[in-house]
Amino acid sequence: MKRIRCSASVVLCSILFAIVMMALPATSGAQVGIGISVNFGPPALPVYEQPPCPSPGYLWTPGYWAYGPDGYYWVPGTWVMAPQPGFLWTPGWWGWGGSAFLFHVGYWGPHIGFYGGINYGFGYFGNGYQGGEWRGGQFFYNRSVNNVNVTNIHNVYNTTVINNTTVNRVSYNGGNGGITARATPQEEAAEHEQHLPPVAAQTQHEEAARNDPQQRASVNQGRPPVAATARPGELKGEGAVPAREAGAPYHPPAGERGNEQAGRPENNVPRPPNAGERGSEPAGRPANNVPRPPVPNDAKDLQPHERPPAPNTGSAKTDQKYQQQQDKLYAKQQQDHQKLAQKQEQEHQRLAQQNANEAQKQQTEQRHQQQTQQMEQKHEQQAQHLQQKQQPAHSEPEKK
Repeated sequence: MKRIRCSASVVLCSILFAIVMMALPATSGAQVGIGISVNFGPPALPVYEQPPCPSPGYLWTPGYWAYGPDGYYWVPGTWVMAPQPGFLWTPGWWGWGGSAFLFHVGYWGPHIGFYGGINYGFGYFGNGYQGGEWRGGQFFYNRSVNNVNVTNIHNVYNTTVINNTTVNRVSYNGGNGGITARATPQEEAAEHEQHLPPVAAQTQHEEAARNDPQQRASVNQGRPPVAATARPGELKGEGAVPAREAGAPYHPPAGERGNEQAGRPENNVPRPPNAGERGSEPAGRPANNVPRPPVPNDAKDLQPHERPPAPNTGSAKTDQKYQQQQDKLYAKQQQDHQKLAQKQEQEHQRLAQQNANEAQKQQTEQRHQQQTQQMEQKHEQQAQHLQQKQQPAHSEPEKK
């Protein structure tokens, strides 16, 4: 499982936070999870009702606690249109990694993988999914665990689910008081199948929750005002459902925002936040705390990458070497950007010449978005790797 440790002072993680969920490859083999680490676990899962399914083809994605610059915040459960027939949602989950809690990002795939044994409810009872199934390209809903209006949705069945999972509101695996479940061979096999990352609507949904101060655990004490929504991003209106109660009393550690697990990026992949203090940034590495916008569909619409600050290690020789490395990487990334933008523009022109229908256009846009996100992820990883190599602690003393 790829992961990264972030501290409140590592501003680079904040910049990545808005795009990482979308930045996963369009398809992937094993272990697509990406995470942050925090040295205290998330609050208990709140108690809430599921809003009605808005339309056929929507699958339930349970709510979860995410982590941002202001601590944990609740991302409401919501109904999401599956990216393609036959794919199911494996929820994200928090797990103890030996020295910190790590977040494992959810994904779409043909089978449900391991999600920490967390009982999210509504068919996600810690193992697999009992909320519905695909039959011949159509999704059928199990009414015994889902809120489905049969007047609007006819693909339904009733199967009573015997839940052998201990009923609690614990939201993490391992550590002190966490769920003790381990992945089954079937769940491990599912992690090696073809995957799709969270769709754009899910990323935007999480961003909307992150930007709402009322969703923060420090404000709502574990009882978010919006615990679930009928559609992604609709945190206001009739489709927004409040939590009935907190899953357990909320007792954050003293100085919550200052207790994040310290550490530098581990030259893996990221997920995460923390636009905190700049005082503990490595010397000679001024922080770039300008947030980047969500990744657009086409490469031509990307904002230019900001050049990293000029090296300042105290050694002219080392600074010159590092600057050359930065320039080389910047030029290569610009070349990647231009090539992808040209390729995508050619495909747009072909669609126009062929008078493509809306379905074809939508498929092309989806593919372009995945290509663009994958390129951005690659570039972020390259920048992280170079930054780690250029840590001042490893700078060369200037010879005299």
